[in-house]
Amino acid sequence: MWAIIFILTTQTNPNNCMQSTAEKKQIRKVIFASSVGTLIEWYDFYIFGSLAPIIAAQFFPKTDPTAALLSTLATFAAGFIVRPFGALVFGRLGDKVGRKYTFLLTLVLMGGSTFAIGLIPGYEKIGFLAPILVLLLRLIQGLALGGEYGGAATYVAEHSPSERRGFYTSWIQTTATLGLLLSLGIILITRKSLDADAAESIKAFESWGWRIPFWFSLVLVGMSIYIRLKMHESPLFSKLKAEGKTSVNPIKESLLNKGNLKMVLLALFGATMGQGVVWYTGQFYAQTFLENVCKVDFEQSRTILIWAIIFATPLFIVFGQLSDRIGRKWIIMAGLLLAVVSYRPIYQQMLQITSTENLVKDPSTVSIQRMIQPVKGKDFSLQTTTTSQPYPNGITEKTVHADTVYANGSEMPVKTDKVSKVLPDNTYWAIVALIFVQIVLVTMVYGPIAAFLVEIFPTKIRYTSMSLPYHLGNGVFGGLTPFIAVLLGTMYTGDKLVGLWYPIGVSLVCLVIGVIYLSNRIDPDVKD
Repeated sequence: MWAIIFILTTQTNPNNCMQSTAEKKQIRKVIFASSVGTLIEWYDFYIFGSLAPIIAAQFFPKTDPTAALLSTLATFAAGFIVRPFGALVFGRLGDKVGRKYTFLLTLVLMGGSTFAIGLIPGYEKIGFLAPILVLLLRLIQGLALGGEYGGAATYVAEHSPSERRGFYTSWIQTTATLGLLLSLGIILITRKSLDADAAESIKAFESWGWRIPFWFSLVLVGMSIYIRLKMHESPLFSKLKAEGKTSVNPIKESLLNKGNLKMVLLALFGATMGQGVVWYTGQFYAQTFLENVCKVDFEQSRTILIWAIIFATPLFIVFGQLSDRIGRKWIIMAGLLLAVVSYRPIYQQMLQITSTENLVKDPSTVSIQRMIQPVKGKDFSLQTTTTSQPYPNGITEKTVHADTVYANGSEMPVKTDKVSKVLPDNTYWAIVALIFVQIVLVTMVYGPIAAFLVEIFPTKIRYTSMSLPYHLGNGVFGGLTPFIAVLLGTMYTGDKLVGLWYPIGVSLVCLVIGVIYLSNRIDPDVKD
């Protein structure tokens, strides 16, 4: 599919004839090497969020599941909050030393910290040291990602001809979504491969199997390092360095130069802030909402997202290429506007079609399964009771209850009931369509953003200047979306859609500022 898109867009663009065969081959190598590494870094970063409910049970006290989930989401968000600091640290390094070696370093840091999370013992073994270690490693992940994206986007842009910059950089834009797709896929493959018996597979995955996707990161990172070591430095940066014109202090020039600071702030409040919340609403809060509010089955909630991502991801390329022809601004603004007006209707529909309230139950259709498993070295067994209740709309509601059964026959509940819903095909694909619409909005605001950021900053401070508003917008405003939305839901329980006011409000503010102050001009050349 990707090869077809690349060939079609390459052949149909009249400006493409300006490139020689050698130049096309070189830019394809650049895109591949940059994209593979960036995709793996996103996989490492998002595997944590994809496993948030399980990580909550592993690294936080189990006495309050809601508090544990919020703590996990807060730890997840911490990785986003430090991304701007990573942008400054590694942006400075990239503008002084070079793009290639800087994002090689970020790749090693990301892969190492991800692998280490998979090694940390749980809360039951080392107590509060477990969440502290996870938080520290999560902060390292955030710092590393803060330096990765700006380097990869800058590297590709500085190899691209001006009339194709939106198209070529949009391939980097696919990596965040594909990294999330890869994390979801590895999770499902791991879970299914642990045991032939479904119940045993779930138990094994929640006990220790969740660590495998973290360990797998080491293999992916090793492959990416090998690929990136064969890359050459950006030609624009090499020319600048040879002429002795690199920035002495990129951070100072980015933040204390009045004109450049103005562009940093406009990029943040007029584009990346809104783009960030749209991205994390469509691909993370959507999953959290399905699982925790709609109570959709773990596996179905993830495959729904996988299908929506597969169908929508090619549109990153489409909108990136379109921005080469009509400009970046109005595509991004249209995505923000559609998010503002459509989020509540979309989520209301998701809530309605997965609801089983006010439906008449047929007691004769209820099925009950019990499984008793002895606990090694103890005088009791764990009894799991699964009750399945079909409803007239085709949804089957499953309630899992666990009890401790002692040798004398007495029982004691050990867990609160866990409720999940298995959706019929028509409802399943309706949800896929609703998530797909949200990811289409993501492709509109995210596809052109790399080219937009690259074109407004000069080469010598570009790595620092573009990374800062990007990671403030995505890391702080976007990364906090799942946490703030869930927190609002716990505070205002009467409105199940209350969490949406955060992304809607941020998108609206960004839309107003962007429409008024941003230019739709396409620079014919990257500023030098």
